[in-house]
Amino acid sequence: MDQILKLQHTLDALFGNGVSKNLPKNIEMTFSRKNGRIRTVYHKGKLLCTLRIDGGLAISPYFAQILLKSKAFKENCIEINKDAAPFVMDGRSVFCKHVVWCGKKVRISADTPVLFKNKVIAVGKAVLSCEMILDFDRGVAIKIRDSLKSHKEKIEL
Repeated sequence: MDQILKLQHTLDALFGNGVSKNLPKNIEMTFSRKNGRIRTVYHKGKLLCTLRIDGGLAISPYFAQILLKSKAFKENCIEINKDAAPFVMDGRSVFCKHVVWCGKKVRISADTPVLFKNKVIAVGKAVLSCEMILDFDRGVAIKIRDSLKSHKEKIEL
């Protein structure tokens, strides 16, 4: 099977149909020497995603911003208020009381991009589902895995 096609099918399965249309054309892939599977995907020298052993994707904030052009992908995201934005950019967890909007496809242990003013500032793992995040006023909603701090990018608050 073609590796790019495999990546497209994985993106569509994880984030919704049609999301893979926003995949950049000129991507470079590195493969595992032992089993020949895709290890990492790059675009113009920037990391897009890493394939996990379980078949999932660990996406970067840069790749999440590219995929945000798709309306289906936005349903996998959460939006936070301006009080929490500087802390989340530094790699801190997102708490339920700081969530302004939550997409319907946010599920427990799913990769979830964190938005502020329609810009991706971090990517993390959801601790709670969408319904629970909106119902609760305390507790961690998203544990941040990758933020703008690790990429030395800044955004206007």
